[in-house]
Amino acid sequence: MPVLPQAVLFACNMNAIRSPMAAELLRLRFGNRIFVDSCGARAGALDPIMVLVMDEMGADLSRHRSKSFDMLEDENFDLIITLSPEAHHLALERTRREAILVEYWPSFDPSLAEGSREQVIDEYRALRDQLRARIARRFAV
Repeated sequence: MPVLPQAVLFACNMNAIRSPMAAELLRLRFGNRIFVDSCGARAGALDPIMVLVMDEMGADLSRHRSKSFDMLEDENFDLIITLSPEAHHLALERTRREAILVEYWPSFDPSLAEGSREQVIDEYRALRDQLRARIARRFAV
């Protein structure tokens, strides 16, 4: 049986869409069995569409406050999962002298999507569902 990490950090560019979404999906799956946090290469603004698509599955991220790597209160993670190239490079730089596993999960930034409002929302939903499936595979127990 695979061993779950004790603490997981998800990181992306601005901690506004991908990393808070992934962190909440892992929390929903495991509750308090794993300490989960998220951050960005830099802090950004709360994304209302991210809040909307997470609310569709019962996750309230309306109070999420974006933070950067430098704003983390705890840096004792077993696993850092990066969702953007910028976050990946920063995570590798910050952990090069530590025994922390860093995984890169390339993920599309849905804020770059174009089209109607519904088409853009569908891109956010697609990201949410891709992250949920990836988490289910990676943390299968």
